[in-house]
Amino acid sequence: MASASSVLADDSLVSRLDRRLFRVEGWLALVSGLAVFSLMLLAVVSVGGRNFFGQPLPGYVDWIEQAMPLIALSGIAFVQRLGGHIRMDIVVGMLKGRALWVTEFVTTFLVLLLVIVLIYGSWAHFQRSFDFAAPLWSRDSSIDIALPLWPAKLVVPVALFILGLRLVLQLFAYGRAIASGTASPVAVPLIEDAATQASREAESVHDARVDEETVRDTPQSRDI
Repeated sequence: MASASSVLADDSLVSRLDRRLFRVEGWLALVSGLAVFSLMLLAVVSVGGRNFFGQPLPGYVDWIEQAMPLIALSGIAFVQRLGGHIRMDIVVGMLKGRALWVTEFVTTFLVLLLVIVLIYGSWAHFQRSFDFAAPLWSRDSSIDIALPLWPAKLVVPVALFILGLRLVLQLFAYGRAIASGTASPVAVPLIEDAATQASREAESVHDARVDEETVRDTPQSRDI
């Protein structure tokens, strides 16, 4: 399972790189969300066209296939930064100090090795599809409306490359934690206990209530 986690920051180089990379990851996660929203709109158009005009959206399945890599992979590095991927938090949460950081370093390194292999394979898959001399630069296309497939195939190595950068950054941060023995390293997700999670939720509810009362007490709201 994946528990709630937090990421600390300071003025160190690794923390500055973490924040800059997180902005890129945030934009990619936004693209993933927009892809989901676009598929919802396409579904409405396709169902509406079938029910009212007897003609569904042409190539609806083809567009779904194109959007799947965006939905599945664009936000993968974003979730890795927040510690949201599934892992054995029950086991990891029992470790403290250097033992915890060594465990995180080893598991992150293994994931990085897997990601490197996937980048190599997915890039080769993209190269087999892309051709400057072919129409629309594509050697293959979708079955229904002949959409070029190389854009969707390119998303995979690009998203995995960003994930690889995140894993390298986290390895460096875990290495610093192992060397220093600190209990609160920056640029890596720190698992929050139940008390900390409850405190954060209480703060968020309190802040929302204060904002609501502030809006209610403004002159414009009283005039309304």
